[in-house]
Amino acid sequence: MTMLGSIAIFLAAAVIAVPIFKKLGLGSVLGYLAAGLVIGPSVLGLVWDVDDILHFAEFGVVLLLFIIGLELQPSRLWGMRRAVFGVGGLQVGVSAALIFGVGLLFGLTWQSALVVGLALALSSTAFAMQVLAERRELTRPHGQASFGVLLFQDLAAIPILAMIPFLKPAQIAAGGVQDAGFDPMGLVLPVVVLVGLVLVGKFLLKPIFRLVAQTHVHELSIAFALLLVIGTALLMSVAGLSMALGAFVAGVMLSDSEYRHELEANIEPFKGLLLGLFFMAVGMSVNVNILTEQPVLVLGLVVGLVGLKFAVLMVAARMAGLSGASAVAMGIALSQGGEFAYVIFQSATTQGVMGEETSLLVMVVTLSMVVTPLLFLVFDAWLKRSKNSTEAEPFDEIDASGSVVIAGFGRFGQVVGRVLGLRGIPFTAMDASATHVDFVRRFGNKIYYGDATKLDLLRAAGAENAKVFVIAVDDMETSLKILEVARSAFPHLKFVARARNRQHAYALIGAGVEHVIRETFASSVQAGRIALELSGLPSSEALKTERFFVDYDEEAVRRSAPHKDDMDALVKAAQNYAEELESIFKADESADKLL
Repeated sequence: MTMLGSIAIFLAAAVIAVPIFKKLGLGSVLGYLAAGLVIGPSVLGLVWDVDDILHFAEFGVVLLLFIIGLELQPSRLWGMRRAVFGVGGLQVGVSAALIFGVGLLFGLTWQSALVVGLALALSSTAFAMQVLAERRELTRPHGQASFGVLLFQDLAAIPILAMIPFLKPAQIAAGGVQDAGFDPMGLVLPVVVLVGLVLVGKFLLKPIFRLVAQTHVHELSIAFALLLVIGTALLMSVAGLSMALGAFVAGVMLSDSEYRHELEANIEPFKGLLLGLFFMAVGMSVNVNILTEQPVLVLGLVVGLVGLKFAVLMVAARMAGLSGASAVAMGIALSQGGEFAYVIFQSATTQGVMGEETSLLVMVVTLSMVVTPLLFLVFDAWLKRSKNSTEAEPFDEIDASGSVVIAGFGRFGQVVGRVLGLRGIPFTAMDASATHVDFVRRFGNKIYYGDATKLDLLRAAGAENAKVFVIAVDDMETSLKILEVARSAFPHLKFVARARNRQHAYALIGAGVEHVIRETFASSVQAGRIALELSGLPSSEALKTERFFVDYDEEAVRRSAPHKDDMDALVKAAQNYAEELESIFKADESADKLL
């Protein structure tokens, strides 16, 4: 079959299966797995080259890690060190030890049991992150803790793969690991590559992105974004490191860049398609014959693996301070085997460390992924029945329309709403805090509980027919995400955005928002005008000074916005600020006197 024919089969299978599974509440991941199973060798046999497809589709995991890195600033990463090394190390160590013991009981050699224990202790980054993202739980405590554990697992996969050649039974029987050919460069090269990558990212990437952006060719920006991810991944692979880890490092280095949101928007479609292909390839790899020949053994191992990892994760999560419900959610999210297990098993088989058990274990890992969405269905049903559930309520059903949509209805958004109401201008307000919504409703305000970053909720709020969109949230990342989603879907809207500080204002201006309101700026300037009047300056002069300062400062902010990541330029601008402002003001005063 031609490549074009294979692509058509994959797309058709995804388009048919995924909507059905989403409609049934089973999630898109399970839909992709089912689609792959049906078109794969075990059922219809429409596509056979599973290994090649799986190898290519793993690039979807690389793109996923890159986008995760973009969302994770270095300061936040450092703040997660306890979850990464504490919870992650505990989970991998205990799970690997327990599985190692079970492997010995099943008659495996200690070398094979060790590899199996370490491989099965790892979870699926792509699977878990996709499920948590669909459930909008990546920012919740268990979502962040899960990411920390997954990051540690990705790091742990590197030494596990490096260790396999030293476990060859023949070499150990010969009496020395020196025959394994230990090369010190195997440790030095990865460190050099990582350091070099960090230095290049710090000093070269942003200027290069600036040059590419100045061409105003959108296709070139997409091409460079993909080149960055692919190049970094290949460099890491040559150094013997994980391609996914390299993409993650590249994403973290650009997490503070003004191009972060553009990068994410350019990469997102490719990431979604390739991740879907990855899950379909996993479904294709399921060997139904093993399941039909040894159903009790296979299902028993799946239940044992999921149950063992769930128990260890529960204990680790509780020790990290997570609540009961969050610990359960984390246990479910990470209870499956991971994609790195396929790579480790393949390497161990090639090196002669593992034998016939590989096919059975690949089946167990694959089926453990299928179990995860099903367990979440059970978990959600349990939450609904539990009176003491602390999980967030479902978003309100919004059916409203108005000329203005307000995202965020705190102290800033409420003032905007009252001003609009004074003139009888209809608006629809939404806020992502259920507690805050309940409180505001007590005072008779019309407000909905909803996440303004979700396109379907914006449609329900009447954004298609609105004229103005007010972004009144104070979180910088959230406001920029709302802007990105709303602008791409509703380009006719005029935006008014709240800026928490100067950096927030720079980001909004850089994103093209014309009306940026710094939340404390107007009140601070008003306080300055009153202070001038109380000091003896005539009211007319104080008002003139206020207006002059506002106009100048707003212009200064817009001039500085393109250089928000150039600290030297900002420092220089700040040093010249007061002197320039004073000279311009005095020049205007002199001109007024001459007139």
